Amino acid sequence: MLRLSTLALSGLLASHAFAAQPPTYGAQLEGFDYPYPLKHFDFQSQGQPLQMGYMDVAASGKANGRTLVLMHGKNFCAATWETTIKALSDAGYRVIAPDQIGFCSSSKPAHYQYSFQQLADNTHALLKQLGISKASLLGHSTGGMLATRYALLYPQQVERLALVNPIGLEDWKALGVPYRTVDQWHERELKLDAEGVRNYERKTYYAGRWKPAYERWVQMLAGLNQGPGHKAVAWNSALIYDMIFTQPVVYEFKHLQMPTLLLIGDADTTAIGSDVAPPEVKARLGHYQTLGKEVSKLIPQGELVEFPGLGHAPQIEEPERFHQALLGWLGR
Repeated sequence: MLRLSTLALSGLLASHAFAAQPPTYGAQLEGFDYPYPLKHFDFQSQGQPLQMGYMDVAASGKANGRTLVLMHGKNFCAATWETTIKALSDAGYRVIAPDQIGFCSSSKPAHYQYSFQQLADNTHALLKQLGISKASLLGHSTGGMLATRYALLYPQQVERLALVNPIGLEDWKALGVPYRTVDQWHERELKLDAEGVRNYERKTYYAGRWKPAYERWVQMLAGLNQGPGHKAVAWNSALIYDMIFTQPVVYEFKHLQMPTLLLIGDADTTAIGSDVAPPEVKARLGHYQTLGKEVSKLIPQGELVEFPGLGHAPQIEEPERFHQALLGWLGR
């Protein structure tokens, strides 16, 4: 009995030691295990050599000749699409999941003019390199803003567009959210740690719920931000937040030409800048249970699937339910 208690105590102490010393990763997320082989696309942009990390996963089921391009969110990486990549591959799709410049396994340039047009152009260059002339897009969170911009820039090359709890369904600055300078964003990002990420995601993304499986993504983000590339990661993050806040896409949903699906966890409350917004402004922000309905009516071929009670990442919270809805729509 004493020996069992000692072993239990040793395990407890080891877990506390791990919590006190979380993993750290390189400036391009070196050391983090991606679910599929990670490749790199080297290209020139804004007068400098850059590198995009990406996964190119072939169909594991009977190939249907179609390709899905997955676009991750701000606090996510291509790796967080793990279960979705498998579901799509099993269903016969080729899946391309890139990390955008400034994120995760991709370059963190010292100087870069971030725009959704630029990130779309980067992704377009990657697809051209891979010989892909037509694809469907699946964008989550900030990736939903990017996928929308890509679809507006290259409408003839986008078969279908699916958006998972995209941000940018409202214009926060027009609604009264105060502007943060890049320097103010940078100061905030320098302080990012696992506890802050976890608390924010639990409250905003998962409606107060938490599962042990989510911790991997917390440590991924915190480990990147606290690794040897800490300063470059924080600076790029600040530039990206400025892009997100100042470049809304909500006014252009009416111009989308392809079948478009909104997949909305209606308990989501994500709204950029809500933490510094006056109470009366904050109360009007991030109501996805109404935003999804409003925006789906703006899109000419828009459809809406709601996941009652789910938050910002339904593909992570309830993947089977999410994939059933997505694959059903893609197969029509």
